[in-house]
Amino acid sequence: MDWMPKYDELHWPTIVALRELGGSASIDELHDKIADNLNLTDRVREQPREGAADARSELHYRMAWARTYLKKVGAVDNSERGVWTLTAKGRSMTEEEAAQVAREVRKMTREARQVRESEDSSKDDSAEIEERDWKEVLLDHLKELKPDAFERLCQRVLREKGFTKVEVTGRAGDGGIDGQGVLRVNLLSFQVIFQAKRWQGSVGASTVRDFRGAMVGRADKGLIMTTGRFTGDARREATRDGAPAIDLVDGEDFCELLKDLQLGVRVKMVAEVTPHLDDLQDI
Repeated sequence: MDWMPKYDELHWPTIVALRELGGSASIDELHDKIADNLNLTDRVREQPREGAADARSELHYRMAWARTYLKKVGAVDNSERGVWTLTAKGRSMTEEEAAQVAREVRKMTREARQVRESEDSSKDDSAEIEERDWKEVLLDHLKELKPDAFERLCQRVLREKGFTKVEVTGRAGDGGIDGQGVLRVNLLSFQVIFQAKRWQGSVGASTVRDFRGAMVGRADKGLIMTTGRFTGDARREATRDGAPAIDLVDGEDFCELLKDLQLGVRVKMVAEVTPHLDDLQDI
């Protein structure tokens, strides 16, 4: 029977993986390293989360909770770009200490509840869980867009990111190519073709291979954008030695792009939060 680790069983593997990756890693790098170290099967890695609106697998969801708990005790930290790093506490943490993380967080939560003055402020929030909520809502709406509307949105995103001559082609039998554009980097220009698809689940390696086959001889770079997520095999296929690299943008990355460009997303910065909640009503 395939073993699905619980979130609190992932605390120590997360610390170990970050150490082996040099002290920092992207979420995808971290996920793959932990899954490889634990010898998890593809079935476990890709098992969907029942009733979830986003594209995360059950394993991704549990790993996110593990990172959140480790962050709460000060063992890891993350940047706005989603890069997770070990802190001094994380670098010195032992396996026995990692096993006590969940208990330590529960104790912190109980103590925090005792000193908070309102029911609203007594919620046990974390930056990552809040972030997941807005991404779930955004992805839910993106998946409701018509295919041509999503292609136009991708066209807008590429233009906002500096692409020129961005065209949506989307012709049937065109090997999955939905559009093309030109990206200029310093003195060099690259012809880029892209695929924009509203996937509900995971995107496999075959999609990347088929797209690469359509790309060869027609462009310098290839880009696949989706509301879903890419399997580990798909990510490995995208950077396979001896083959043209394909850049991948999954649902989470796409949400971050929209956030950066403030397309369908608005960001409010709060300088200070106090228990005087009435003062915040008009924010």
